[in-house]
Amino acid sequence: MRYPLVDGQGNFGSIDGDSPAAMRYTEARLAAIAEELLVDLNMNTVDWTDNFDGSLQEPTVLPARLPNLLLNGSSGIAVGMATNIPPHNLREIAAAVSYMIDHYDRFEEISVDDLMQFVKGPDFPTGATILGGESLREVYATGRGRLIVRAQTDIEEIGRERQAIVVTEIPYQINKVGVIERLAQLVRDGKLNEISDLRDESDRKGMRIVIELKRTAQPMKVLNQIYKHTALQSTFGVQMLALVDGEPRTISLKRALQIYIEHRREVIRRRSEFELDRAQARAHILEGYLKALGGLDDVIKTIREAADSEEARDNLMILFDLSEAQARAILDLQLRRIAALERQKIEEEYQQVTAQIAHLRDLLAHPHKILALIRSDVNQLAEKFGDERRTRLDMNSYEGFDEADFVRDEEVLISITQRGYIKRSPSALYRTQGRGGRGVTGMATREEDAVEHLLSANSLSHVLFFTNRGKVYALRSFQIPATDRNGKGTIITGVIGLEPDEAITALTCVDDFDSGYFVMCTQNGKIKRVKISDFASVRANGLIAMSLDEDDRLRWVKRTTGNDAILIITARGWSIRFHEDDVRVMGRQAMGVNAIRLQEGDRLAGVDVVDESVSELLIVTARGYGKRIPLEEYRLQARYGMGLRTLGQKAIDRFGEIVSAHTLHEDDEITIITREGMALRTRAESIRLVSRAAMGVRLINLGRHDRVVSVAVVEASAPEHVEDAEDDSANGHQPDVDLDALTVDSLNGEVVDMEEEDLGEDEE
Repeated sequence: MRYPLVDGQGNFGSIDGDSPAAMRYTEARLAAIAEELLVDLNMNTVDWTDNFDGSLQEPTVLPARLPNLLLNGSSGIAVGMATNIPPHNLREIAAAVSYMIDHYDRFEEISVDDLMQFVKGPDFPTGATILGGESLREVYATGRGRLIVRAQTDIEEIGRERQAIVVTEIPYQINKVGVIERLAQLVRDGKLNEISDLRDESDRKGMRIVIELKRTAQPMKVLNQIYKHTALQSTFGVQMLALVDGEPRTISLKRALQIYIEHRREVIRRRSEFELDRAQARAHILEGYLKALGGLDDVIKTIREAADSEEARDNLMILFDLSEAQARAILDLQLRRIAALERQKIEEEYQQVTAQIAHLRDLLAHPHKILALIRSDVNQLAEKFGDERRTRLDMNSYEGFDEADFVRDEEVLISITQRGYIKRSPSALYRTQGRGGRGVTGMATREEDAVEHLLSANSLSHVLFFTNRGKVYALRSFQIPATDRNGKGTIITGVIGLEPDEAITALTCVDDFDSGYFVMCTQNGKIKRVKISDFASVRANGLIAMSLDEDDRLRWVKRTTGNDAILIITARGWSIRFHEDDVRVMGRQAMGVNAIRLQEGDRLAGVDVVDESVSELLIVTARGYGKRIPLEEYRLQARYGMGLRTLGQKAIDRFGEIVSAHTLHEDDEITIITREGMALRTRAESIRLVSRAAMGVRLINLGRHDRVVSVAVVEASAPEHVEDAEDDSANGHQPDVDLDALTVDSLNGEVVDMEEEDLGEDEE
């Protein structure tokens, strides 16, 4: 059950199909939530009928403050009919009930889509994933349908170049041992010959079925075969059949919620009438007490002069104008109630009962107040017993009801390590620091692993992954597993169907595919331009994006409008800027043309787009130094020239080769990731704006063996989140190094001689 009604002690069976122990070995009691089904049962809230042999009375239904039929579902068969109602989440049902009550005056206009804003889908106690789509909407609109439920799995690295599929949640009502036996049978029959080992590591902490794969196996391909041949992907047939006024009816979600609301209205009405009758009876007795206490001496005299209790009762009724019930109550009045304080308590009780009567009469006279009480009750239950949804939803198959509807719109950072671990984290987790700080831990990486790619994107963006084979794969940002800042991430083959020996070499994000171009650039200087619309529909097994030489890698993919310029920076400090029209539009299969004339041993370090909105270039070196340069210092040239100097040889020898280059807006922020997993986010404006000839300043304080591996430009944060860097003396921050005296060689061979400044001993 999603919300168990029985709290058991002892062996009550297991998900493996083990039978429970005999009842003499177990104990049980009602769970706290079950009490909500019985509340007010003794207040004439429901009808009663004879039990099976007429010896006792039993309720035809329970008052059910809790909507149990939808929360825990039901399953059963009868003559010519069957029911199979799935369980749901209490918080979602409570929200839907509140919505219906708030719009009860236009009840007929409430649609299934309105309710599905709150009731996302069934919520099974075993978790797993529902592949909903249109079928889920059909279930809630008609009360019938079929839902595909898929196990929750992760791809884990278990050894050098070996991976395993780990099953942590299985579909509802599926036997775990049966699944393992089926997998073993498929391996023996040769239908799953890429599995090398199978074991059950489940314990009290949770389920864990480990399926080890052979070295050459492709995890996503094997996983799809497992889904096809085993119950790890199964169908749940929904048949929302219930007894409505004693007759079986197939009901929709809207009808089920309406029946619950109407049932609670009737229960509250009958409870209020019961309490009103009881309060009025009590008020009648209290009125008699007050009459008697007002003439206490006469009451005592009348009782003393009477021959017996019957005569005393009759005389009191005549003398004080009392009813028989009031007279009997006065005769039963204890002497201690005559005391002054006790008399005051009777008067206070009478005032309270009178107020209660007024409240109950007002409640019965105004149906909308009863509805408000129903809403209050169900929201209190949701707050007390509600929990987070366990079952995930995959809505991609239904165009009008996308999973993106449930995703928070925020800026995120997507990172991929050299060993192929990918993760998504909110950009806000990386607080802004001052330049020169040590940064914060950005990822729990292994010593031989390092962050290789870092991308700033929106949680709803489309992320395109380009590989060393020139192929492209696509995901939405929110489909990448979310991890906290220190998390290791998920092996990328668990989310993208990469082939063996295929690795991600570039990634980019787009919000739409309606217009524009992709400019692709390789490490060895090849460039091509392709229409973005060519990538609007990327198959699960990828598309060819660019043909590559054997020793080349696709490293940069940038979006352009058709009227932009391209700026290319090499690792050894050369740069070139040319218009994108210099690169003609090609097909996806084309190899491209040369972008810059590389010197021996040099390679590209950064490629970015220059448009009207950007005004500066940021370069970052391997040892954590960098600088901002006005873009006006990079004149437009022809493609495939040597270009201009961006960083001198002396600076490269001292600070390392350039590892990243980005065009910037004035208020941008940057996030730097190092080989050892440190991350620093800082405002771009904190970096000194200098000329091409300058060396630059320290951006991040690195450890002795640490190096910068990736830089991403992220959206600026609010000023109140900005933190200053640590004290220069504490973090080893060195003075800014700015040599406005380097020889700058231009493409046409002009040489400008500048006098070199003297360096202090510390700077040397």
